[in-house]
Amino acid sequence: MDPFSPDEISRYHRHILLPEIGGQGQQRLKAARVLVIGAGGLGAPALLYLAAAGIGTLGIVDDDRVSLSNLQRQVIHDSGTIGEEKTESAARAIARLNPHVRVRRYEERFDGVFAAAHLGSFDILIDGSDNFDTRYAAADAAAARQVPLVTGAVGRFDGSLTVLKPYEKNAEGEPNPGYRDLFPEKPPAGLVPACAEAGIIGALTGVIGTLMAMEAIKLITGVGEPLVGRLLLYDALSARFDTIRYRRRKASPSP
Repeated sequence: MDPFSPDEISRYHRHILLPEIGGQGQQRLKAARVLVIGAGGLGAPALLYLAAAGIGTLGIVDDDRVSLSNLQRQVIHDSGTIGEEKTESAARAIARLNPHVRVRRYEERFDGVFAAAHLGSFDILIDGSDNFDTRYAAADAAAARQVPLVTGAVGRFDGSLTVLKPYEKNAEGEPNPGYRDLFPEKPPAGLVPACAEAGIIGALTGVIGTLMAMEAIKLITGVGEPLVGRLLLYDALSARFDTIRYRRRKASPSP
């Protein structure tokens, strides 16, 4: 790894001061490659804080364009980027924030075909998508390629996130749970309304997206305890956080 430039030392000085991070941890951040699904409500704050933290390479997967209705919560975009591809708008915002970060843009949807072609180039996957097809595809692809997955979701005034590493075992020697241990099946179409139908408070996506970035930083640097086997729930109206533990489901007995 190349030594830090004087600019990088100054930029990351507050990280380097932390004994838990230090220069070695910052080098790990610089070497890391993180793929983020979606440059929207969750992806926007996650991308900004990961870029500010000095992640060496950020991949952005999104096939949408910036619209005026996005700007209430998708803070990586602005009024001047309306109509642009979200990956382009996000990449330019990242470049303004931290020119040391390399950005890879993918103007397409994340699915099994995309994962087969690109996921192997990244160390961590962050899923900020807004639909269950993508969430299940991300979980399956990350598990198959043994890539840690940080996945989050938001509703009108509440959100959740967890970290998935089902290819490893916990302290008790049991396999870590996967996405289907938490959500065995996709809900029926139309049961969970999209934010375009139900509405969403913008700052909520900032809370959950920033927490997703924090989990990725913990995974990369090795500090703290990532949310593996734990689902963090946030109720914005009561300002309350709760954590639910979940485990690998036992296989059904053979007939």
